[in-house]
Amino acid sequence: MAARAYWQGQIRLALVSIPVEIYPATKSGAQISFKQIHEPTGKPIHYEKVVTGVGPVDTDEIMKGFEYEKGEFVLLDQDEIDAVKLESKKTLELTQFVDASEIDVLYYEKPYFVVPADDLAEEAFIVLREALRRTKKVGLGQLAMRGREYVVSLKPCGRGMVLETLRYADEVNKAQGYFRDIPDSRPDEDLLELAEALIDRKTGPFHPAEFHDRYVDALKDLVERKRKAKGRKIIEDTSDEPTGRSGSNVVDLMAALKKSMEKPAARPAAKAAPKKAPARKSPAKKRA
Repeated sequence: MAARAYWQGQIRLALVSIPVEIYPATKSGAQISFKQIHEPTGKPIHYEKVVTGVGPVDTDEIMKGFEYEKGEFVLLDQDEIDAVKLESKKTLELTQFVDASEIDVLYYEKPYFVVPADDLAEEAFIVLREALRRTKKVGLGQLAMRGREYVVSLKPCGRGMVLETLRYADEVNKAQGYFRDIPDSRPDEDLLELAEALIDRKTGPFHPAEFHDRYVDALKDLVERKRKAKGRKIIEDTSDEPTGRSGSNVVDLMAALKKSMEKPAARPAAKAAPKKAPARKSPAKKRA
């Protein structure tokens, strides 16, 4: 495998240990990055590491420090931090199994592909993968990677498995604080049926390749137009765009839903059937 493993270690289930390697399952998409520029000269802004009362310092003079009191720090070398003993640095022990539906989507953070480290690990790897698949369970454990210990989930994915880092409970905001003011009322049945029909009309398989970052495309277009305009300011006309707030009532909502149902549903274009060759006409009989 060409890519370099993000983590190497073993998955442990009771007395069974399976050597594995973990690889990132995602990558950064197309992005537009901006630099801060000094307008009078057109040159980029640089940042220096500065100590108050001292001025700029060299990077080899910088250490990591933990502030245990206001203005008081404990200084640590990187090798001291690296030497912290934690079993999960090399071992992912599966300590619990749950239904996938029990894990709220808010807790999922980042996915990684998991593969057996060598041929000897393949049999145990496949057994664990198929056991998870048959029981429809997700394995949970803790794993230390790149200076942090994560809660992780493990589940089958094709011939391999996917490990996903999870957020800790104190990293997830409570939804009640945001949803408290939403009324707990029953929607109008006719509106609900129309909305359900519209959802059913637009239901189809998920094809990730059909979506792309339109904001990046728009920024690229803006950069190109700005370059051709030689510095002239370019402002898009947004007067026709919706403001996000409206005073529409139930009647307006009903009309909008009905109008939405009148539009043809956007579905993937079906492949055209091959045209049949036209039938050959039989020669006309000569008239007597």
